[in-house]
Amino acid sequence: MTAAKIHLALAALMGLAGVALLAAAAHVTGTANVQTAGQMLLFHAPVVIGATVARKAGHLADLAARLALSALILGAVLFSADLARRGFANEALFPRAAPIGGWFMLGGWLVLAGSALFARRG
Repeated sequence: MTAAKIHLALAALMGLAGVALLAAAAHVTGTANVQTAGQMLLFHAPVVIGATVARKAGHLADLAARLALSALILGAVLFSADLARRGFANEALFPRAAPIGGWFMLGGWLVLAGSALFARRG
């Protein structure tokens, strides 16, 4: 299975989980943490899809873009899972899970920017 297929499938699952979390925030828990978790997943899912397409078209440096997308996915999922657990169970996923996820997202965005600068095509 290729990196593109994996990234696209994970982006779709992020979108699914984002919608489910937003529905839960509206109808079940009403907590801001659950809402933020859903939003974070929904914000990053289309970025992963678009950047995957851009990478396959040569508009992003291949290896850097694959690493950036993996970091964005890992970060968004980790951050959102921690917030969702806080919203549903009032406890953390594990200590510092949300900030670690946040750093992965920040790093992913930075590497994604670099991959655009060093792409094969302009």
